Amino acid sequence: MRMWFRKRILFLVTLTIATSMTAHADETLKLSIEDARKYAVEHNRDLVNAGLAVSEAGERLRETIAQGLPQVDAMVDYNNFFGSTATLGAMPGFEIEFNPTSNLQLSVGQMIFSGSYIVGVRSARLFKEVTETTRERTGLEIRAQVTQAYYLALISGQSFRLVEANLDNVKAIKEQTRAMVQAGVAEEVDYDQLSVQVNMLENALRAADRQVELSYNMLRLQMGLFADVPVTLTDDIDEIIGRSDFEGSLLATFNISENLEYQLVDLQTNIAEQQVDMARAEYLPTITGFYNFTEKLLKPEFDITPNHVIGFNVSVPIFSSGVRQSRIRQARINLDIAKNQKALLSEQLSIQEKQLRYNLNNAIEQYDSQKANVEVSRRVYQNITNKYRQGMASSLDLTTANNNYLQAENSYVSALMQLLEAHVAMEKLLNEI
Repeated sequence: MRMWFRKRILFLVTLTIATSMTAHADETLKLSIEDARKYAVEHNRDLVNAGLAVSEAGERLRETIAQGLPQVDAMVDYNNFFGSTATLGAMPGFEIEFNPTSNLQLSVGQMIFSGSYIVGVRSARLFKEVTETTRERTGLEIRAQVTQAYYLALISGQSFRLVEANLDNVKAIKEQTRAMVQAGVAEEVDYDQLSVQVNMLENALRAADRQVELSYNMLRLQMGLFADVPVTLTDDIDEIIGRSDFEGSLLATFNISENLEYQLVDLQTNIAEQQVDMARAEYLPTITGFYNFTEKLLKPEFDITPNHVIGFNVSVPIFSSGVRQSRIRQARINLDIAKNQKALLSEQLSIQEKQLRYNLNNAIEQYDSQKANVEVSRRVYQNITNKYRQGMASSLDLTTANNNYLQAENSYVSALMQLLEAHVAMEKLLNEI
């Protein structure tokens, strides 16, 4: 009876956990664009690895600093000579027996001066700054990628709804045309042309549906979500356009020192300078101090070893056949390369700034133009639709107007995406996303 009761409890616990996991898996994740960015920053694996790299660099810095702090070692030994004796040739019959010995030794070492240590600590600090800046740059890239994926998902959904609404409208006109053909008011060819248009729109709708799924999967990938997690986007594309300050981004001042790519190259140049100092430091002496304490736990018969010893070690490099000088020259060459790369990046960023401002300005103009074209094409299509229903326009006119309207909508959606991508690129350059 007791065994049955335990099995019953175990079954109920397992069932509860499984139900909880299923409910959690079926829960829809509702995301604004800011929520998506925050989630990605916390869960994107590339960013997680960048954070781990920062932690490793911090431990490496502590390791480097600790090498110049006091080092303490303790050692205990025991020696047994198994009753062996020593004789003196000049004194026959005189023997010395080796008794077991045991020593406790405590050593304390302290670096007093080392040029390589000083430069090494500075280099380790710079390396930690590099990893921190790299993590910040990775976070910026992830936020930009998530933003673009979010925009693509919204625009893909808008395109799907546009094709779906157009398909419903053409289907309705097709059914009206069937009735008109049966009444002898319209010709069979009009119905056939509308049937072809319906088939084309159905194919376009299926393609748009696949594009929506692809864009959502891309967003999940950038955020670090599993592919089967349901996602609902709460922001509306029109609201995003309304609150986006495109003109402000065009007029914003670009400060190259705040650009993360430039900061990384600048840090790498500083590291190259430290490598020159490291090579120079090989000419400097290294001074260390030590203190040894030895306690005899098992003392021999004859012992002249002192308990306390203190001293200094000075290592002075004298001659290396040009090895150190060659290392200095290599470090200087690497420093010149780093400076050239820094100057090249500065020029590239200056050109990129001008190009991105041009792209954004052109995208704004294209968006405004295509938005106006959509309104005109919609009015023309609605006018032709009304005339067709009144028998004043042919099915060919209706099909042509519908195709022009769809083309205008596609051009508008393309211009909208280009505008948002250009804005994201500009914000990324300004480190404001």
